Amino acid sequence: MALNFIWIAFFLIAFVIASIKLVFLGDTEIFKNIIDGVFDAANTSVQISIGLIGVMSLFLGFMNIGEKAGAVSFMSRMVGPFFRKLFPEIPKNHPSMGHMMMNFSANLLNLDNAATPFGLKAMQSLQDLNPQKETASNAQIMFMVLHASGLTLIPISVIAQRAIMKSSDPTLIFIPCMIATFVATVVGMIAVAIRQRIQLFNGVVIGWIGSISILIGGLIYFFRSHPAQIDTFSKVLSNGLILFLFTAFIIGGVVKKINVYESFIDGAKQGFDVAVKIIPFLVGMLVAISVLRNCGVFDYMIQGFSWLFGSMGINTDFVRALPTALMRPLSGSASRAMMIDTMKQYGADSFPALVSGVMQGSSDTTFFIVALYFGSVGIKKTRYAVPAALLADLAGVITAITVSYIFFHR
Repeated sequence: MALNFIWIAFFLIAFVIASIKLVFLGDTEIFKNIIDGVFDAANTSVQISIGLIGVMSLFLGFMNIGEKAGAVSFMSRMVGPFFRKLFPEIPKNHPSMGHMMMNFSANLLNLDNAATPFGLKAMQSLQDLNPQKETASNAQIMFMVLHASGLTLIPISVIAQRAIMKSSDPTLIFIPCMIATFVATVVGMIAVAIRQRIQLFNGVVIGWIGSISILIGGLIYFFRSHPAQIDTFSKVLSNGLILFLFTAFIIGGVVKKINVYESFIDGAKQGFDVAVKIIPFLVGMLVAISVLRNCGVFDYMIQGFSWLFGSMGINTDFVRALPTALMRPLSGSASRAMMIDTMKQYGADSFPALVSGVMQGSSDTTFFIVALYFGSVGIKKTRYAVPAALLADLAGVITAITVSYIFFHR
């Protein structure tokens, strides 16, 4: 229901603003710009879906081997105690536990190509348990919000873009990003847990969250002492993990005496079906986002924020980075473009550019993920998933601004 209202609001707001621009500002190009953007977004949606076919087939093929070899079941048992607290409706040792674990692991390492197929497989597994096929279950909402919060250990893409833009220290945003994305994930988890009446204050959850906090703290300490090692670490660990998983699945299949190649082919066939199924959902969401962006609403929002914070006596240096935050839940490519534009305009190592980079690395594209994941299993009623995910995004943005002032503002 929330997604329905948001989708309608995007078009109504865009039409009102475009009409005002035409009547009062004489902008005769506004409607053309919006419609051109609509057609571009529709084409982009199909290109994204088609582009997913190869990657989806690859990972779903290996996932099928892993399931038959028992690897997914093993991972389910490994994370079972923690996930059973967050997902109490999922039966013990259900395959979805392993699928979600692999999705979260890929997300942590910023492996978009791997995270998406694993995530879609996890959503399908959860859909098998869902008694109301068009309405998101509690487990699916918790999974989607945790995924959309974008918990990432190393923001590889942001660091790479800063290097391209000639930053004197591309990895400077690493620690603030890690802090902001962790806060966003915890806030999202707590928000959903409160709505679902899940008790988080128990030894298992606190132990896992504490362990992750210690891991993040250790990485922060290590990379702050050895900043030159970030790039090497990310390349070796991220790519090495994928190759390890592929090899482990194959070896497990051989040990279990299954036909590894045929299992891969059977799993890979699902890639095409999933990619085609999500096209309508992506077209609907990306077109709505394009309409809102091309009407110019974000320019007015930035001006409003500048006036608001300035009148409150708050330092407004961060406001120039807000376009990235505003676009991040809507479109990954658009928010990346905003970040790059900020670096071009003010310099890669300027305060606005640093804040923009932290914002880009501390959250994910909520509306895209909602359309992709829920659309892949035919869910139309997302319940409170979108508000909870947006709350996590807001927590990430506020934390990104706060830590940026602590680390970078002079």
